[in-house]
Amino acid sequence: MLTPRQYNLLLFINKSIKENGCCPSFEEMKEAVGLKSKSGVHSLLESLIERNFIRKLPHKARALEIVRLPKLKPSAIIEEERKKEEALQNAAAQIPLYGKIAAGTPIEAIANELEVVSVPFEMVERGLYYALTIEGDSMIEGGIMDGDTVIIKKAQTARNGETVVALVDDAEATLKIFKQEGDEISLIPQNREYETRKLHASRVKVQGTLSGLLRRYN
Repeated sequence: MLTPRQYNLLLFINKSIKENGCCPSFEEMKEAVGLKSKSGVHSLLESLIERNFIRKLPHKARALEIVRLPKLKPSAIIEEERKKEEALQNAAAQIPLYGKIAAGTPIEAIANELEVVSVPFEMVERGLYYALTIEGDSMIEGGIMDGDTVIIKKAQTARNGETVVALVDDAEATLKIFKQEGDEISLIPQNREYETRKLHASRVKVQGTLSGLLRRYN
């Protein structure tokens, strides 16, 4: 099996020939595999020639031909890729936690960043996000409990049926299901003990849509 540098150099040469129609220079090969000297590149090339992965073409400068490519990656490269994938999966994005938002009765809109919260990258793939702590029980039938942290994607519009942060009369923020019919917007709770609020569209501004939820059990 090839060493990681032999493997990477072989793939680099193969890619360069396919894309550019010629073999890369020693300087380019040196940089591609992270070597400090051209003698190191020469040593790698000789080992690939000896193992019949490449061959020199006679009477041509910088002329190499790929004979074959390895069927398997070096185990060191496989392990490195595994570690990178695990690190990416375990990585988290930092988004601002604005504070508490009522899921029962509207409260004053929260506009100041108080702290940050770590969330998995898959929750915040594209766009701008912020987090809010739920206060109240008007969304419990939708699985959103008092004390939960909701991840909100910033948006100014929403589709019917989406859970949104709605700003009412530029003074109150609430988390509800959004529904619009003409000039009327309904803010629908997910708790049968609460009533739907119906407001003129001019009184409601969408501040974002629900993207995810974090919950602690201690």
